[in-house]
Amino acid sequence: MSLLLTRRITQLFVGVFLYGISIAMMVRAGLGVSPWDVLGQGVSLQTGIPFGITTALIGLVVLLLWIPIRQKPGVGTVCNALLVGPSAEVGLAVIPEQDVLWLQILLFTGGLLLLAVATGLYIGARMGPGPRDGLMTGLSRQRGWPIWVVRTSIEVTVLAIGWILGGTVGVGTVAFALLIGPLVNYTLPVLRVPEAPKEPHLDGDAEPAGTAN
Repeated sequence: MSLLLTRRITQLFVGVFLYGISIAMMVRAGLGVSPWDVLGQGVSLQTGIPFGITTALIGLVVLLLWIPIRQKPGVGTVCNALLVGPSAEVGLAVIPEQDVLWLQILLFTGGLLLLAVATGLYIGARMGPGPRDGLMTGLSRQRGWPIWVVRTSIEVTVLAIGWILGGTVGVGTVAFALLIGPLVNYTLPVLRVPEAPKEPHLDGDAEPAGTAN
């Protein structure tokens, strides 16, 4: 196994693990969940389907949206679907809930920054993004729009729909929707593993041209 492939695999698993930990940090901060979780809450309230199942079903619907934009799943897509949840549970088990405002802000900010880094790590491994991040990279590639524009547009749209359906919105939710796009726009090109001649293909190399992610 080449050193570059070893780096890709390591970066994938580290990124996915940190992704779950970052979610746990923001949950424990108590300032609001992410826009996708607001949507999950709203759909759950309207349908009576448990939140966990609703989240999984939304992920499947998002994967169907990959078809018209010709986004290809990869090993990273499967790892994201299977491992982010368990790693988030690990984070929730070790990170205490905060009720002091400055600690809440600190924990949420750290979680948001860590999520941006984690996204750059696991997508930058070039082994396939998760359902929601794949929608972002696929639209960016197809439309030629900057990552930050696509990500922010998706988050704001999802947030609005979730709120209309009855999902809970906090100040952290709004901050997430507005800031995650620019942050990921920075981390993706910085953390992307470079191409190598005759490197084994593992699918999921469908990142937008010009963004180096």
